Amino acid sequence: MRGAALLVGFVLVATAAHAGPRSEYVTMMLQAFAAKVECPGTDVVYQDLVQKAQEMQQPDGTTEQVRKAIAYVHTGGKMGERPDDLLLQEVAIATRTTDLDQRRVGMTTWCETQKGRLAGFIRAKN
Repeated sequence: MRGAALLVGFVLVATAAHAGPRSEYVTMMLQAFAAKVECPGTDVVYQDLVQKAQEMQQPDGTTEQVRKAIAYVHTGGKMGERPDDLLLQEVAIATRTTDLDQRRVGMTTWCETQKGRLAGFIRAKN
């Protein structure tokens, strides 16, 4: 009995450890795409997002999976693919926090901040 509880504890810790970096990556990706949409003259460098996922030791395909989840959530299911419940929750939380940040500081300030924070993932459109 004690062994089973210990095993469940390890699984929960491992799941939480994996989810933390992914949710951080989801937020970063969502903010990059939000900057593309909300900040004039901004574009996303998709390959750099893929590279960042690799650096963060995310499983192969994470960038595309997150991109599809963001599209699904932000189009009301008309684009992308329905993600698993955890990824759906991570996108929803990232969306809420990004919206709150945009309202709190104003869109102009938010865009200027993102240009510095996400310099490796967003760039000026050519």
